[in-house]
Amino acid sequence: MQLATRRDSPWLALILLTGVATVGFIDRIVLNVLVEPIKTEFGLSDTQMGLLTGLAFAVLNVTLGIFVARVAERRNRITLIAFGTFAWSIATALCGVVSSWIHLVLARVGVGVGEAVGLPANQSVVADYFPPNKRATAMSVLLLSPPIGAFIGSAGGSWIAQDHGWRMAFLAAAVPGIILSILVFLFIAEPPRGRHDTGDTEAVPSTMDVVARLWKLKAARHLVAGSTLASLVGYGLNAFFAALMMRRFNLSLVEAGLYAGLLASAPATISVLAGGWLTDRFGPTHPAAYGLIPGVCLLIAFPLYAFAITLTDLVPLLVLVTIAALFQYTYLGCTYGTLQNMMHTRMRATASALLNALYSMVGAGLGPLVVGGLSDNFAGNGIDPGQALAWAMAGATLFYLWAAAHYLLAGRHLRGDMEAVREGRV
Repeated sequence: MQLATRRDSPWLALILLTGVATVGFIDRIVLNVLVEPIKTEFGLSDTQMGLLTGLAFAVLNVTLGIFVARVAERRNRITLIAFGTFAWSIATALCGVVSSWIHLVLARVGVGVGEAVGLPANQSVVADYFPPNKRATAMSVLLLSPPIGAFIGSAGGSWIAQDHGWRMAFLAAAVPGIILSILVFLFIAEPPRGRHDTGDTEAVPSTMDVVARLWKLKAARHLVAGSTLASLVGYGLNAFFAALMMRRFNLSLVEAGLYAGLLASAPATISVLAGGWLTDRFGPTHPAAYGLIPGVCLLIAFPLYAFAITLTDLVPLLVLVTIAALFQYTYLGCTYGTLQNMMHTRMRATASALLNALYSMVGAGLGPLVVGGLSDNFAGNGIDPGQALAWAMAGATLFYLWAAAHYLLAGRHLRGDMEAVREGRV
């Protein structure tokens, strides 16, 4: 009985699932700090590196992720999470033994497939462990995985790569996921669906039912659009930040990885937690806060980042990017938490998978490709490669303005949409 109680602990589940998501982000982000050594070894362009860091991961991750989410609405989600974590960890290890760019692309596709199996159900499980008034906070804890994973993947990956080569960085990144997959399988219980919700049916809606619900709720529509556009900027900037440090300031791989990891972790962690706490603090009485807070924060982040990334003095650049990052990620926890509150219990895994699909295809898929393509275009016109990359990254931040507009529009519709959900009118 004691074991069963521990396996049913919300916080144990949240900690282990955050660990799983963190490992997933480590395996995803470690490639970013290895851009320069891989580019040198295989003789690649920034566009090819953008393809490797983006679309190679995203294509099957998107399509398979939605299919697996449908399975997760009916089957044991913990088993799927454990199996997927093990699978993508093996694929990460394979990245360290490839002999060509094509083989590395295929291995990255394998990482995307594994994460498509292991990650979509995470948020659905967390939503069933925590009541609605605590979900944005719980989701913010879960979404600490990107900043924590970014630091470990960037700092740890660059340190290992400099001393032991870039291949060993991939092999080392694979180990924690294998261990965590076993812990998840043994120590997390499948929670009852909808244990904190009322009025939901046991029938599993179709994917189109989930899409229709997201589209019908105007606030949800704008939250999805805004967060997708914001993810494009985030993925694009993170994919090339370490490369920028090396090209523009002649930093070593370890120094560049450390700066990239610190800037993507400490301020981002504060940003994610603050966004979740603030929206849970004001959202229950002022639902518009779930849109207004991230919208205003993105409006603040845009000029800070766009100006900072073009500076030629390292210290002011790092200071301003740190300040920008404090506002940059507030949208994550409140977006996921609010969308989970708007979904029926057997729609949640699919809704998360659809959002993750957009993040993967538009954010992870196109973000690095946009930055890499712009950088190659500027460099092709005779601009210094470091300056070309800086201009490309600054240009990408314009999407934050578009994203902020969607969040501000979401704020106008949140009260009415949340009331419609509570009253069962949608």
